[in-house]
Amino acid sequence: MPGLIHESVTADAAAAASPRELRVPSALRSACAEAWRLARRKPLGAVSALIVLGLVIVAVLAPVLAPRDPNLFNLNERGLPIRMQAPSAAFPLGTDPLGRDVLSRIIYGAQVSLVVGLASVIIGTLLGTFLGLVSGYWEGKLDHVIQRGVDTTMAIPGIVLALAVMSVLGQSLVNIILVIALVIAPGASRVVRGTVLAVKQHTFIDAAQALGASPGRIVVRHVLPNVFAPILVIATVWLGNAIVIEAALSFLGLGTPPPTPTWGAMLSGEGRRNLETAPYLAIFPGLAISIVVLAFNMLGDALRDLLDPRLRSR
Repeated sequence: MPGLIHESVTADAAAAASPRELRVPSALRSACAEAWRLARRKPLGAVSALIVLGLVIVAVLAPVLAPRDPNLFNLNERGLPIRMQAPSAAFPLGTDPLGRDVLSRIIYGAQVSLVVGLASVIIGTLLGTFLGLVSGYWEGKLDHVIQRGVDTTMAIPGIVLALAVMSVLGQSLVNIILVIALVIAPGASRVVRGTVLAVKQHTFIDAAQALGASPGRIVVRHVLPNVFAPILVIATVWLGNAIVIEAALSFLGLGTPPPTPTWGAMLSGEGRRNLETAPYLAIFPGLAISIVVLAFNMLGDALRDLLDPRLRSR
């Protein structure tokens, strides 16, 4: 009898625990099924997401994935730098005029592109969102002042504004992030303001005001969640644009100071000077920029289609 009681208790405990144990695989299967459905619906977006995920992995694991130090002058048996060696088994993407491994420099360049892109987009989007919320919800004179400032900033081409600010602040990674954030903020504020003006017309805003909710609570609890989708799309698209701006500044000599490896600096330095004799020095960093920027843009388009109710219904 004690044995039967023990077996019965064990069986009851297993039966009670089995549903909890099955919840995780069930949730995982549901998540995988939803991801597969979205991938089939937006195959380009899925491929772009994989490319972006690959960029993150490469940037995070750069010290592990890079075969050599990106700033190391590789020497031959006679102690001389291995300059301008074409792609080979030892150097899959070749070496630059100083004997540095191009593959390692491209892998480490992904870190700079990702840091600049994420930091500048986060700062610029947050600033633009704040300005758009304040301008769109309170309107009046405050809206007029903010929008005239936005109009003035947007009237200046982004690259010209970035060049002007960088020439004053000087070369550094922090300055590049701040400059790109300054370029992003006006456009983001304009989009958020338009969305806020549309959301204010809904009856749930009138209901919240009738119940005595403060303007700050209405903005945070009711307005901000409804403008989250446009903000997410803006941030995704601007990630690619931020990488292009950083590459352009590096190409013009106003980017991250050497010897930090960046894709734009590789194009402007060794790539431009040796375009005819060693075209691979420009081809590989150019391909890295093109693929990553295209992936971010395609991912932004896919997110817009999935999050926009009008496009989603189609």
